[in-house]
Amino acid sequence: MPSALFVVSEEGYWGEECVEPLTTLDDAGVDVTVTTPSGGSAVVDERSVDPDNVGEETAAFVREVAESDDRLQDPEPIATESADGYDAVVFPGGHGTEWDVNQDRHARELLREAVESGDSTALVVCHAVGILAFTRDSSGGLLVEGRDVTGFPNEWEEGIVDDLDRMPDGRKLPYWVEDEVSAAGANWDAELDADVSVTIDGDLVTARGPGSSAAAADALLGELGVERPAD
Repeated sequence: MPSALFVVSEEGYWGEECVEPLTTLDDAGVDVTVTTPSGGSAVVDERSVDPDNVGEETAAFVREVAESDDRLQDPEPIATESADGYDAVVFPGGHGTEWDVNQDRHARELLREAVESGDSTALVVCHAVGILAFTRDSSGGLLVEGRDVTGFPNEWEEGIVDDLDRMPDGRKLPYWVEDEVSAAGANWDAELDADVSVTIDGDLVTARGPGSSAAAADALLGELGVERPAD
């Protein structure tokens, strides 16, 4: 049975970006383990379960999984896990990742192991793509340098933060994903004219945002050689 390790934020993950891949992999028979930086419960960004933001159907679906899935409520600490033995490592997005997952050295180790091992695939979604700006390869270079990636674009960030880079909840966003990942040497293209954006470069799969979550899950299953179950 294929296996996947999810690395989820305790500071606010975007519901659809976690729940869509999680349930898709479950339905396809993939064995999923969930981790968070400290081992505390994964915390869903309330904006991602607000019907006014995401629609009633998505909000209800995400909230039900977020509140009932034992793996999200009682995850493993990142530091206790290794990419070795997993076929995939998944980094759901959400602004919260900028405060914990993307800055966590063990999370970066998991990403490096997954991309470099040749035995696993990393899926990184939305704001979690920011981790690529801080992850070194085994030679000390930046892991993302020269790689094709997509992720949460500046154009969308402009519609969320104020002129002082403050989020709706008042927290100051520490950086913009597109700026940092591009500066780290990535070939950035968020494909703003496309409905979805998923980019595959070797064992690294990146996805733009919530609307690309289903396509990202399908792409990951394709990389694992697993068929998505029929609806």
